[in-house]
Amino acid sequence: MKPKLTLKQIAKELDVSISTVSKALKDSSEIGEDTKEKIKAFAKLYNYKPNNIALSLKNRKTKTIGIIIPEIVHHFFTTVISGVEKVANELGYNVLVCLSDNSFDKEVLNMEMLANGSTDGFIMSLAKETMQKGDYHHLQETINQGMPLVLFDRVVDNIACDKVIIDDVNGAKKAVNHLIDIGCKKIALITTVDYVSVGKLRTHGYQQALYEAGLPIDESMILKIEEMEDSEREIDNFLKEKNVDGVFAVNEHFAISAIKTLQENNRRIPEDVSVIGFTDGELSKRFIPSLTTVSQHGERMGEEAARILIDKLERSVSEEDTYKTIIVETGLVRRNSTKS
Repeated sequence: MKPKLTLKQIAKELDVSISTVSKALKDSSEIGEDTKEKIKAFAKLYNYKPNNIALSLKNRKTKTIGIIIPEIVHHFFTTVISGVEKVANELGYNVLVCLSDNSFDKEVLNMEMLANGSTDGFIMSLAKETMQKGDYHHLQETINQGMPLVLFDRVVDNIACDKVIIDDVNGAKKAVNHLIDIGCKKIALITTVDYVSVGKLRTHGYQQALYEAGLPIDESMILKIEEMEDSEREIDNFLKEKNVDGVFAVNEHFAISAIKTLQENNRRIPEDVSVIGFTDGELSKRFIPSLTTVSQHGERMGEEAARILIDKLERSVSEEDTYKTIIVETGLVRRNSTKS
């Protein structure tokens, strides 16, 4: 038996993107007629059969839900998975986990695979590349064909679906206000590029806290990191040039890299510089000095997401669809990287 032709193979053969193939096969007006006809002809020649999500849902239930996360380097995502599995298993569902590696194409392929009769619905946090492109056709298509979707953490307003988030702005304000309360006046921010929603919101919270405290907002005190692989080098170069007495980092990896750089440059933590991170993971607890953090309560986010999704799956199809956004409150966990 010949292996089934996939979107990825068509894209490779015709030297176009997976997104272009997906849109062309659905007759999207975004794709030129020549490209559209070429893709359709190739698909027909090789007997490509698209996933029929609606048929899968109509004919049988898998009692399985899919989770797509952008990366596993952050402890936060593992806690969300734990929360999803806890609720799913209690309610008789299994969980499949896929990793997008922050790649748009891999995210599309993961959805294609999981929607092909493997799962009944999705819980996902968007890939960084997806947010950069602003292309969410694969999400909308899934919803349009009757498969429920819950977004968490990295979400977008463009897609009408259920969402589980934290108040990133207020979480960041809590962190920066704590630094201000303990006497910090020259506070640096280590964040992500703006197209990643959580980084943009936490940057806004940092700026709000400084403004409300009457402290200047100095753009040169903000480092925006694009690639995780380059983060240690960028943080090292950034902090060597700055005379700071406080650092707020939007994740615990950035915070710990900051502490290492500061210590290597004979800055004492927290006597000379206080540091706060975001996400209360194992690194935060076990690093020396232990890290003061903003807790996202990832397990609770996962539990809430699973309850929303399974509730949708268990409801009668005749019921009208409504969407909700659940906001999980953050908490400040004080440890040894900030002055008491």
